[in-house]
Amino acid sequence: MQISAAPLIYILIFVAVIVLVEGLYLTVFGKSISLNNKVSRRLALMEKGGNREEVLEQLRKEMSQHLNAKGIPLYSILADKAQKANIAFSPKALIGIMAGLSVFSFFALTVATEAALAVRAVVALVMGVGGVYFWVNKKAKQRLALMEEQLPDAVELMVRSLRVGHPFSAAIGIVAKEIPDPLGSEFGLIADEAAYGRDVAESLKAMAERMDMQDLRFLAVAVAIQQQSGGNLAEILEGLARVIRARFKLFRRVKAITAEAKWSGMFLSGFPIVALIMISVLKPDYYDDVKETAAFIPAAIVVGAFLFANVVFMKIMVNIKV
Repeated sequence: MQISAAPLIYILIFVAVIVLVEGLYLTVFGKSISLNNKVSRRLALMEKGGNREEVLEQLRKEMSQHLNAKGIPLYSILADKAQKANIAFSPKALIGIMAGLSVFSFFALTVATEAALAVRAVVALVMGVGGVYFWVNKKAKQRLALMEEQLPDAVELMVRSLRVGHPFSAAIGIVAKEIPDPLGSEFGLIADEAAYGRDVAESLKAMAERMDMQDLRFLAVAVAIQQQSGGNLAEILEGLARVIRARFKLFRRVKAITAEAKWSGMFLSGFPIVALIMISVLKPDYYDDVKETAAFIPAAIVVGAFLFANVVFMKIMVNIKV
């Protein structure tokens, strides 16, 4: 039985592209950029000798550069994800990385496969762009999930700070020091902006819109209303912390209840694709009797369309929103 390793080679090259992006990211920016780092990136930059103003300028540039680059052709599909993931690479650097990884993929395919030149070029481009998009999307999901988990603790820490007599701006600064990234650097940025005269409620609202998080919008609205109408901010934030924690528990419960349905959807979406790959690996001559016929290409296009529709509809069916 003849076995073809070409599909496995494509998968390994794609995995290598993702590993290269992650390795390059950690090499350029160090461990301070990692989400599991106990010391926030803001504090790490200040420990390296950067003064408060320089660190503030650098962090603000990193947090806004991708949305400002939405006008670059084709980059808009990546800009929103890169913004939420707070990718420190500039848009031009990310585009350069895509190009470099596409070249790497092309040479790897040239060495490891016997595909036609046009096929190698198209697949290499898809791997370079798709690999970076997959990496950025994963980073964005991890960062947003961690921020949602950290936010109730941060609000409760602000409540305790307010009750011992600290002003709200000082409470924000305490959260920036005590809470690790990603929320630590975000609140550190707000604390620095408040020190230079920007309204705290404005900064919170800008962060909520940048992250597109409903719980952060609740926090920004609560602070803005208290500033305009007065009241006990500690009690307001205590109630808000309970609401955020209850919402978080509800989302976790829904996620647990719908896990089986989601895994079933993933299996039904992925099984036909895995089956095609296994057929190509174990019996590469499986389609030799029909691939020269006139109906083969139209049939392949129809099958590909059905597979794509299957993935889309399965995702819609299991995407349960609360």
